[in-house]
Amino acid sequence: MRPIFITGTGTDVGKTVVSAIVTEALQADYWKPIQSGFASGTDALSVQQLLPPSDRIVHPETYKLFLPASPHIAARQDGVAISLENIVTQYRSIQQQRPTGTPIVIEGAGGIMVPLNDTQFVGDLIEQLQAQVILVSRNYLGSINHSLLTASYSKQKQLNVMGWVFNDHFMNYEQEIVNWTGYPSLASIPYATEVTPQFIQQQAEAIRPALLQQLQ
Repeated sequence: MRPIFITGTGTDVGKTVVSAIVTEALQADYWKPIQSGFASGTDALSVQQLLPPSDRIVHPETYKLFLPASPHIAARQDGVAISLENIVTQYRSIQQQRPTGTPIVIEGAGGIMVPLNDTQFVGDLIEQLQAQVILVSRNYLGSINHSLLTASYSKQKQLNVMGWVFNDHFMNYEQEIVNWTGYPSLASIPYATEVTPQFIQQQAEAIRPALLQQLQ
């Protein structure tokens, strides 16, 4: 099975919550190869706390950068350069550690056009990992533009997009984004004042049929 890469229209659109939901729905492993900023914790730790105990693995980051900024800036601050080859090598190692067919959910950093180094972007990493893609869009003023630009780039790169997961509720235009982009809606995650393991399990059960229908 190809890995499932969770990316989105930008920062703070709900990728980590969606990653936890998809990981639970598919009984998958979770991996965030690039973490920028960890003073208040990491996304991997958040996912681990939201998932019930099981034999699934939350794999360590390839790059854990101190500054909460674009990965190429955070890496420069730490005196390192992000190498997509290193990330792909770790992915292959993860594959070898796990039983054949174990799904792997990979959470990206920021949006799909976030730079990882001087020449490569999140979209290039998706391409090298040969991943299936879930696009996350949070409903806010301006999200239509950001969603359509994300879809346009995905089509330009010929990425294998499974569909959209929408977050929150700001007016009612999710179906219009689906129609304009041609990518299906996999789920619409309701607003929650507190995200709990129970909430993750409920949303995982709801999204599971749509995920299984799109998986390759």
